[in-house]
Amino acid sequence: MKTLPSAHDHLDEAEAEEVFGWILDGETSEEEIARFLVEMTERSETSDEIAGAARALRARLIPIDAPANAIDVCGTGGDGHHTLNVSTAVSLVVAAAGVPVAKHGNRAASSKSGAADTLEALGLDMEAAGRTAEKTLAELGICFLFAKNHHPAMGRIQPIRLRIGKRTIFNLMGPLSNPAGVTRQLIGIARPGYVPIYAGAKARLGTERTMIVSGDEGLDELSLAGGNEVAIVSGNEFEMQRIDASKVSLPHAPVEAIRGGEAEHNAKALRALLDGTPGPYRDAVIFNAAGSLLVAGAVEDWQVGADMAAESLDSGAAGKLLANWIAMAQ
Repeated sequence: MKTLPSAHDHLDEAEAEEVFGWILDGETSEEEIARFLVEMTERSETSDEIAGAARALRARLIPIDAPANAIDVCGTGGDGHHTLNVSTAVSLVVAAAGVPVAKHGNRAASSKSGAADTLEALGLDMEAAGRTAEKTLAELGICFLFAKNHHPAMGRIQPIRLRIGKRTIFNLMGPLSNPAGVTRQLIGIARPGYVPIYAGAKARLGTERTMIVSGDEGLDELSLAGGNEVAIVSGNEFEMQRIDASKVSLPHAPVEAIRGGEAEHNAKALRALLDGTPGPYRDAVIFNAAGSLLVAGAVEDWQVGADMAAESLDSGAAGKLLANWIAMAQ
């Protein structure tokens, strides 16, 4: 068994790729992994370390074929706010607007209900959704890439993450390791001050266009509550911006207004959203969908993106897409 280095010492990108290769290949003990992950989280990961760790995970994933214009919309999780599933709803809205979404996600590790938990509560068979992912993505424009199906090396890591019970670098690696190889993404992270560091990691890995976002209160998505730190990553470079809900003519609302719960609670709220229920949850979804449509190149203006997202909901297209997805994933 290999001994992991002290996480107090920074690793360069190549060293990080090697060390996380050991972790993913089971070449070190669970106790060593837990110690290393906690130490690294406490002193904060660097851009090099995140990029190197993501390269190790990418090298071990099981890929799928996807349309060239497919995007992903996800958050790193671990923000502690336990909100309703915004990125899951955004995925449906954006896909129903005509942009293929290869949604990469997992069960909850540090929240009450992850994307997989809520989709399952809505009636989507997770096993069948995985088996039919390429088909539903090609024919419906949406799929769910359940992390456990595409990252077998994560099998021994998930219990360690659950035992730690808080955010680790694995939250950051997942969005950078989409099995569909998407080149456009909207990624929410839980630390606004960390946006440029994470954007630096994404720039090291390369991307056509990715938007990294974080609400000022530490929300891992575009927040209605106040301002948002945003990095626009193109190729191997990025630029920083500040954005708030007024960008899409939406009212501000506190995070408590979209507080979620267990999977059944979140699924009920998502169903109500698709059925036309107004309020902060709808507004949060429209805000994030506008950013996603901008990243996808489907629109060139935030407000046009918000209007397109609202139409996707109001026309019933997003709700119909969910019904068709559940029916096809059998």
